[in-house]
Amino acid sequence: MIIEPRVRGFICTTAHPVGCATNVREQIAYVLRQGPVADCPKRVAVLGCSTGYGLASRIVATFAGGADTIGVSLEREPSEKRTASAGWYNNRAFEIEAEKIGRSPLTLEGDAFSDELKQNFIDRVREKFGQLDLLVYSMAAPARTDPDTGKTYRSVIKPLGAPVEIKTLDTETGEVFQTTLEPATEDQTAATVAVMGGDDWKRWIDQLADAGVLAPGFRTLNYTYIGSELTWPIYWNGTLGRAKVDLDRKAEAIRGRLGPDAARVVALKAVVTQASSAIPVVPLYGTVLFKVMKQLGLHEGCIEQIDRLFRTRLGKSVELDNEQRIRVDDWELSPEVQTEVSRRWPLLTTATLGELADLGEYKSQFLRLFGFGIDGVDYAQDVDPCVVPG
Repeated sequence: MIIEPRVRGFICTTAHPVGCATNVREQIAYVLRQGPVADCPKRVAVLGCSTGYGLASRIVATFAGGADTIGVSLEREPSEKRTASAGWYNNRAFEIEAEKIGRSPLTLEGDAFSDELKQNFIDRVREKFGQLDLLVYSMAAPARTDPDTGKTYRSVIKPLGAPVEIKTLDTETGEVFQTTLEPATEDQTAATVAVMGGDDWKRWIDQLADAGVLAPGFRTLNYTYIGSELTWPIYWNGTLGRAKVDLDRKAEAIRGRLGPDAARVVALKAVVTQASSAIPVVPLYGTVLFKVMKQLGLHEGCIEQIDRLFRTRLGKSVELDNEQRIRVDDWELSPEVQTEVSRRWPLLTTATLGELADLGEYKSQFLRLFGFGIDGVDYAQDVDPCVVPG
C-alpha cells in the first residue's frame, strides 16, 4: 500500500515502516559518531522502549555503551490493510540493527502495568541476563488499571483550585488563541497521580528486587519534565505536577530500600512526543523554544538529550537539585534561553507566529515520530505494512 500520514488532532493513526526504520538508523548513526560511553551499565531494561526518550535510551545503551537490553512497550500489530503503530516498527528496526553488532536485544510487547507482564519480564531476565544493572522507566499512558484492585484510573491535564486562562496553539491551523481550563476535582487529581505518578515504577522495582534480579549497584531512572514558568499553570501547578511530585516521593522510597544512589528522577527538556502534543500550551511553548534554542545552537532532540545524559550525568558524583533529581533540562532553562522565550511570549499571535516561533519544525518532528517527512524515503513507493526493512 501507499502509506500517508493521517493526523487527527495530536494523534497520527498511520506509521511508515521504511520511515520508522530510517529514523531509528539515523539516531544510531548520531550515537556512533559520538563514540563509546565509558562505564555504561551492560544489562539494561527500558520500560516504554519504542519511541521518544525510551527508544533513545535503548539506542545509546546498546550502540555507545555495548549493553544488551530488554524493552517493554504496548504496540499495535500491522495487518494487510492497516499499519502497525510506529513503536512496533521502531522495535523491530532497533533489533535488526542491534543484532548486526552482536547484541541480543529482547522486546516484550504488552501492558507494562500488569503483574502478568512483570512476571514474564522477571522470567526472561533470569533466563537471558541473570540480573539487571539499570532500569529506565519512560512510560506515558492515559490510563492504568491497578493490579490489586482492578480499578482503571484515567489521567486528566487540568489546573488545580481555579480556572486558568492560557495561550495555546492549534498546530494544524497555526491559530494562536486564549483558552480557559477548568480545575480538576480531587478524584481526577488522584487518578492522574495513580496513572502518571510513581506507583507503577515502585511496583516494578519492588517486584524485581523481591525476585532477586537486581544486581549489586543497580540503578533506576524515571524520566520527567518540569518546564518553565510559562508552562507551570497547566503543568507543574496542575494535576501533572502532583504526579511528578509523587515520582520524587517514590524515588526516595526506592533509595530507602536499595541504597542512596539507586533511584533518580531525571528532568529532561521539552521535545515533541504524542503525550506532550496533547497538553495545552506545551505545543505553543515548544514552537518558540525550538526556534530560540536553534538560534543559540542549543537545540536537542531525544537522542541528543539521552546521549548527553549517559555521557555526563550518570556518574555518582553528578550534581543533583534540591529534590535529588538529575537535571538535563539545564540548556532549556538557562537564562539566555528563557529570557528570550519570555520576551517573545506576549508578542505571540497567529500573525506573528511565523516570525517568533517555528511551527514547521514542530510539525516536522511530530511527523517523524511516525516515520514521515524523512529525507531519503520514497513515500510514493508501494510498501508492505507488515515488513520492516533490514
